[in-house]
Amino acid sequence: MTSVLHFQELEPEIVLLRMQDRVHKNTFSKELIDGLMDAFEAIQASHTYKVVILTGYDTYFASGGTREGLLAIHEGREKFTDKNIYSLALNCDIPVIAAMQGHGIGGGLIMGLFADFVILSRESVYTTNFMKYGFTPGMGATCILPRKLGISLTEELLINSGTYRGAELEKRGIPFPVLPRTEVLDHAIDLAREIAEKPRYSLILLKNHLVAPIRKELPAIIEQEVLMHEKTFHQPEVRERIHTLFGK
Repeated sequence: MTSVLHFQELEPEIVLLRMQDRVHKNTFSKELIDGLMDAFEAIQASHTYKVVILTGYDTYFASGGTREGLLAIHEGREKFTDKNIYSLALNCDIPVIAAMQGHGIGGGLIMGLFADFVILSRESVYTTNFMKYGFTPGMGATCILPRKLGISLTEELLINSGTYRGAELEKRGIPFPVLPRTEVLDHAIDLAREIAEKPRYSLILLKNHLVAPIRKELPAIIEQEVLMHEKTFHQPEVRERIHTLFGK
């Protein structure tokens, strides 16, 4: 699709999407955003694919907004809703597996959690660090985190910007496989092959049924997140924090 997103048909019914923006460490650069949106559009247009695997490269899964993107929101030039990548997996007709072999940071973690199946790495870091910069969460974080991880861990992640290794989350009892980094993708491929054994029509019908409540409630939650951004994102302190803390 683009140089930063590799689209591969592992098998006729299985697609592997590998995010590999090495220059920006898989932050949401324009190239990566466009690549993801084009890839999922192509997947939706197919009548063959049954399952998608979304993964990163080396030690990075996805790292959230770029410094320039965060500053653009601070200055009122953009909103995170301008290009909806956070719910690409949710809105995809067929099941999506997030093989999060590397760090999942901010919106990068949230994008992964919108997948139907999530696999984490023991060594990698997972955090929703919105409040670290002084602004309230976006990307649908306040919708998907409580559903996937429960309210207590969600409050730690969102209010306190908690940072956890996959091994720590495993001890907290999260409901996802947590494996050594080198095993994450292989596990995802095995799972994809099991899913691909099922009839495509039945997979689509069942996924649509299972995620319907999230699809229904998400727009109202996004609207509330945007309203909170309008109250929190434009503070002078936020700009200072973005400049001094980004990447640390």
